[in-house]
Amino acid sequence: MRGKLLSMAGLYLVQGLPYGLQSGLLPVLLRARGLSLTRVGLAKGLYAPWLFKLVWAPLVDTRGSPRVWLALSTAALGVVCGLLAALPPAEEGQVGLPTITAVLLLLLNLGAAVQDVALDTLAVQLLEPAELGPGNTVQVVAYKLGAALAGGGLLALVPTLSWPLLFLLLAAIYLLAAALAWASPALEQLPQPQPSEAAPRPGHHLQALLAVPGTLWTAGFVLTYKLGEQGAGSLFPLLLLDHGASALELGLWNGMGAVTCSIAGSSLGGALLARHRQPLPLLRPVLQLRLVCLTCQTALLFHLDALGTGVGLGTVLKGVSLLSLCLQHFLGGLVTTVTFTVMMRCSQLAHSALQATHYSLLATLELLGKLLLATLAGVLADSLGLWPCFSLFLALSAVPTLYLGLAPSSLAR
Repeated sequence: MRGKLLSMAGLYLVQGLPYGLQSGLLPVLLRARGLSLTRVGLAKGLYAPWLFKLVWAPLVDTRGSPRVWLALSTAALGVVCGLLAALPPAEEGQVGLPTITAVLLLLLNLGAAVQDVALDTLAVQLLEPAELGPGNTVQVVAYKLGAALAGGGLLALVPTLSWPLLFLLLAAIYLLAAALAWASPALEQLPQPQPSEAAPRPGHHLQALLAVPGTLWTAGFVLTYKLGEQGAGSLFPLLLLDHGASALELGLWNGMGAVTCSIAGSSLGGALLARHRQPLPLLRPVLQLRLVCLTCQTALLFHLDALGTGVGLGTVLKGVSLLSLCLQHFLGGLVTTVTFTVMMRCSQLAHSALQATHYSLLATLELLGKLLLATLAGVLADSLGLWPCFSLFLALSAVPTLYLGLAPSSLAR
């Protein structure tokens, strides 16, 4: 098992690099080149390939092996980074990204999205039921570390390394990862499909996906389990800023502190699952604890709102507020690791020719659920007010706890 997990850790860490690159490093570089905030924001449209993973997931299922797809897509990322090294992000005073640079960044996201499908499929097929907990811990923690390294670590190197050298470094990392994906003996141990398994007929994929035991319940859960958490997490730091918390403090606690606590929570989730704890019974107390913590955070917010924005945070209130941020990220990491284990267990029940598509469907719904409230939180706060808005977040956080009572027995085995 150790060989599998070490290989997967390296590949998932590399998989997190594009997200960190474009969420942390690229906006700073573009803004430093004089691009407007609108132009910098529109650059996030380059994430579009991630929303269409279901388009090529059937190809990963039916054309070649996931390991080949993984090696080729990772090598392609290295080639794209090599080409980006020859092009600056923007000239001084330029109003937007050069077209060629934008196209290459779009291809970078496309390659990363294909790599994501292939690596997740490999994990679904390689991991035994007893390995799902440690495997999903590796997945979540390594991805977050990769994103943090690319978004923060590379940003710290910007004064030392130029744009070309940064992308040459990334190209070398991707090519080494492609070699690992191709040559690692641990990734060659894919189970052979049983002769009795009949592949679903073309044109019936959706029907076959929904027929996998537990799919409808899991889809509903992953779509809703982060709604309240994401809504509150998007607004709470901004409201602390309104009450006098400094940008430096929030950057430290909601940035580095959040990543550290989230990784710690994910690691605890893996440790609990490794003790042969079933994921569904573990989810219930964790979701209940998250709801209690969110309730306390909301009560704190209501207290601050009653004081008015002209009143600054005292030392005690500031400490409690920042601690609540870290605690929510810790519980969020724990919940995510256990939920990803449930997703993978459900996808393992699918036919081998459907597993990439099945897991991509669940992962897309999980991403959609997280983005939905994170995007709409500000609109809800401005239109409804803080009290109704955070009351809604609390209600949404209670939904997955109640929904667990409807879980099918196929996921409890």
